[in-house]
Amino acid sequence: MTTALWPLQEAVYAKVTGNAPFMALVKGKGLFDEVPEKAAHPYATFGSATEVVDDAHNQRGLTVNLVLHIWSKYPGVSEAAAILAALDTVLDRQPLSVAGFRDVSVAHQQHQHVRDPDPDIRHINVTYRVWLTKE
Repeated sequence: MTTALWPLQEAVYAKVTGNAPFMALVKGKGLFDEVPEKAAHPYATFGSATEVVDDAHNQRGLTVNLVLHIWSKYPGVSEAAAILAALDTVLDRQPLSVAGFRDVSVAHQQHQHVRDPDPDIRHINVTYRVWLTKE
């Protein structure tokens, strides 16, 4: 089975960074794979991804749990929560084209506000479940 991890990350990156409301909330910084050393807040990052074979009859399929992280220094959780809402508008139950796959479905599975050791940082992680069928 071929992995969907890289084509899925490319598709999510293109869709999220192509969304003007999301980009306005992160002040044009977007969604990072590797965060630049002096990146200013707020921004979002790719986190972990868990991929499980999910075949059906003669169809090769995968289910991926993709974690994204939202980072903010705005007092309280309102800025990070607004960024989460923007991500959901772009990804949750929205069409996504992933190279090499068809029947792609994305759903917000869960999110968590996490207290960071740095009291100035607000952090939300969000997990999207993605179902894909190999072309």
